[in-house]
Amino acid sequence: MIPFVEKPITRSPLRRTLGREFYILKRKISWYFSRTTYAKVDPKQHCGYTLIKHKSTLLRKLKDVDMRLQYNKITNLKLAIRPIDGVVIKPGETFSIWKMVGRPSARKGYKSGMMIHNGKVSEGIGGGLCQLGNLIYWMALHTPLTVTERWRHSFDVFPDVNRTIPFACGATLAYNYIDLQLKNETDKTFQINLWLDDEFLHGCIKCNQELGVKYEIYESDHQIVHQNWGGYTRHNRIWRKVTDIQTGESSDELISENNAIMMYNPLLEMHKE
Repeated sequence: MIPFVEKPITRSPLRRTLGREFYILKRKISWYFSRTTYAKVDPKQHCGYTLIKHKSTLLRKLKDVDMRLQYNKITNLKLAIRPIDGVVIKPGETFSIWKMVGRPSARKGYKSGMMIHNGKVSEGIGGGLCQLGNLIYWMALHTPLTVTERWRHSFDVFPDVNRTIPFACGATLAYNYIDLQLKNETDKTFQINLWLDDEFLHGCIKCNQELGVKYEIYESDHQIVHQNWGGYTRHNRIWRKVTDIQTGESSDELISENNAIMMYNPLLEMHKE
């Protein structure tokens, strides 16, 4: 069956602004009344078993994107990871990016970075933090942490450039109602560490004990569809294989089904290759 995706709706700037502030307020109210126990940084806690390390390139030359926004993104990432680095997720606790980072603002030092609105490149204060969501989500898939909130990217904006992980393994962010949240439903303790060097955003997730399993993330059913309204869409399924290291027994779990509107012509990109 060919996946159908509706043509995106374009809303006025006023409608977008009012809608965004409404959902921000709604999320703040839910935080206030929530009984959720949120994870915090604990300088005394040190988890000694590394489950996964990953890194992503800081500077990418993208078509029609000012490199100024890429450099500003680095500043934004430095500010955003500061309150997260070292966070400890104890049994029963939930990790939330926005609960820890807070609202990005110029007053806090955030700069104008690249943002995506309705599939088009724009800029805004704190832009570029989706790279942080992508990194943490990808690492979380290699742990027993439960993803309780994750928003997929609705648009495939740029062609694959040195892609090292399957399409649609990221998590988009927008303060504060589009969040990435992970809940620890195990009896173990986990810790997230984040840092930057001159080339990469680095991260790792550690545990206070060995798990005895390994994780493999893979895709299936990848396809590109020409929709009847004229655009192209991209689809796939993301799976996780969990293997017991001692016995070799494994199981496969469907993580997500993804549909994204492509903002470039895949036939032209294939021709270029």
